Amino acid sequence: MREENTFVKGIKDGLPICFGYLSVAFAFGIFALSHGLTVLEAVLMSMTNVTSAGQLAAVPIIATGGTLIELAVAQLVINLRYALMSVSLSQKLGGSVRLLDRFLISFVNTDEVFAVASSQEGSVGRRYLYGLILTPFLGWSAGTLLGAAAGEFLPEIVISALGIAIYGMFIAIVLPKAKGHRPTACCVLIAVALSCAFTYIPGLKSVPSGFSVIICAVVAAAIMAILAPVGEGEDHA
Repeated sequence: MREENTFVKGIKDGLPICFGYLSVAFAFGIFALSHGLTVLEAVLMSMTNVTSAGQLAAVPIIATGGTLIELAVAQLVINLRYALMSVSLSQKLGGSVRLLDRFLISFVNTDEVFAVASSQEGSVGRRYLYGLILTPFLGWSAGTLLGAAAGEFLPEIVISALGIAIYGMFIAIVLPKAKGHRPTACCVLIAVALSCAFTYIPGLKSVPSGFSVIICAVVAAAIMAILAPVGEGEDHA
């Protein structure tokens, strides 16, 4: 059996992702608790979603009593990239990966898991992939539990401060790319401007927060897709 198809090799490759998820999920746990979710609700959300951006968008919708349609559409827009990544990764799957395996593996096919699996030489088998997704899943779930549990006894001022940590994480992800790629920076600025419009303009303030997030993301992306389409072979990650 080739080394890249062993369960232990998958575990080893997934450990760095696991440790990275611990800190991010800890911040999410604090964030969820600060919006009124219980520890159990926060942990169940992480165990059944494994999507930081989707969960971050879902919490305010749930906290403000948004509709299921808002929640579903927001998740579809935000997490659509995972479907595309799964299609791409399917080209590297070995013959040992069955249909049921594909469903289970795709559940934890996050950006980092996809990057690691795609970088392997040759095809990857089911044992390796199960090992690769196991530790990140445990890290994401455990981090959420620790963060939400900490929020139960930490002072309110500390919870409020830690609650913005997850926003800082997304800023750290976006800024480096925006600094070196003008279309990305313009897309971010358009989304920010639209978000401010939905926050401060009287006629738009009545739009539910879930739908405003969807509109900002789709409109900003559509405008930049028209004005600055990605050329063939161009790096657009």
